[in-house]
Amino acid sequence: MDFEAVAPLAANEEGEIFELEGYAAVGASGNYLTPLDGEKLVVQPHGSETLFLPDRTLVALDLDSMELVALEENPYNPGEPIFPVATFNSPGYIATASCAFIEEPGAQTLPLFSYGACGWDGEDMVVAALRVDRSRRQDLRLMPREKVESGVKRFQKKYPQNRLARHLEHCALVYGCPAAKNMFIGREEAPLPTAQTCNARCLGCLSLQKDSPIPHSQDRINFTPTSQEIAQVALEHLSRVKNGVVSFGQGCEGEPLLATKVIAPAIAMIREQTSDGTINLNSNGSRPDLLQQCLDSGLDSIRVSMNSVRPECYEAYFRPSYDFKDVLKSIDMAGFRGKWVSINYLNMPGFTDSPEESEAFLKFLKDHPVNMIQWRNMNFNPRQYYDAMSQAGECGVPIGVDVMLDQISRQRPNVRFGYFNPPKESF
Repeated sequence: MDFEAVAPLAANEEGEIFELEGYAAVGASGNYLTPLDGEKLVVQPHGSETLFLPDRTLVALDLDSMELVALEENPYNPGEPIFPVATFNSPGYIATASCAFIEEPGAQTLPLFSYGACGWDGEDMVVAALRVDRSRRQDLRLMPREKVESGVKRFQKKYPQNRLARHLEHCALVYGCPAAKNMFIGREEAPLPTAQTCNARCLGCLSLQKDSPIPHSQDRINFTPTSQEIAQVALEHLSRVKNGVVSFGQGCEGEPLLATKVIAPAIAMIREQTSDGTINLNSNGSRPDLLQQCLDSGLDSIRVSMNSVRPECYEAYFRPSYDFKDVLKSIDMAGFRGKWVSINYLNMPGFTDSPEESEAFLKFLKDHPVNMIQWRNMNFNPRQYYDAMSQAGECGVPIGVDVMLDQISRQRPNVRFGYFNPPKESF
């Protein structure tokens, strides 16, 4: 063997997880299946979640025959159904391979998580992932619930009429949103959800799914905060946090540019009172005309979400009501005005690291003023996603996520890798 085998993990119907001796764990990159190499794996990061996938068959490598096999039953306990096990990696890590499985006809829909490949090396659960950001911004160990609850009470007492603060209380205490938790304990980056509507219909939208069996992860904000409410929350955070960041565009809202009527004045209000902190906009970049208003008001940085830089693949996922060319205009506008531009690049092994996508992405980085790539895992069924993307555009034999990152580092050395929105002090 030219790889260091690790055992596959399986789950029974009760969700109990165990390793399968005599087999090697396999990872998927689109339609391509490869044994996981223990030398390229990392111990499952703290804060990751372990998932088992019902209505799906585990794929592994039989070490006796050295052939790929589909295991519907426990080979050491015949008659016991088993299921594949995946990892939802914690923030700061991107998957280099997806969980390998065969989807049964009529399989129940997978919720919106990423499904990374994992295995057992004899001592630890190990995952196919790379660390791209060492910040502990969303390390849950630094967000004890009692401290979050104390912060919530503080906001309730100080800002009893602020509806945005009330919305974020729900995010922190019910959904467990790390960004909302950080706001209430006064650290790092605070969210400023604002927009009720969106001009895209992303396949993996976290806050709204129409005519889809996929459940959304959280409810979308159902009101538009006033500029005063937004500025109040932002100023409170920036007054408490050195090098703090506040961001529009969260998983619990639509497209923030469509709420520019309240966002642009809010930015101006913040900047009238302080030059401290970083005001960031997470966006699809669809409306350069509205982005210009935000930039004029004092916006410091923008993060543009993309699953692909090829229009046909971008449109197959985002299903936009706008033109992809406008996204590029927004990136260029912000960059040419000296603002920090990040690409929120949604990674799925097998598609993102296909030769066609990686070549297109390198050209994109050459042609447009990008300061940073925030590598994020695509929260979507990997089989369903790859099928949709391969129908939209060419997807050849993947070169490997690690190889792709290395190519970008060598050809575009000034482009930073990361996961979180950086403060302007580090621009």
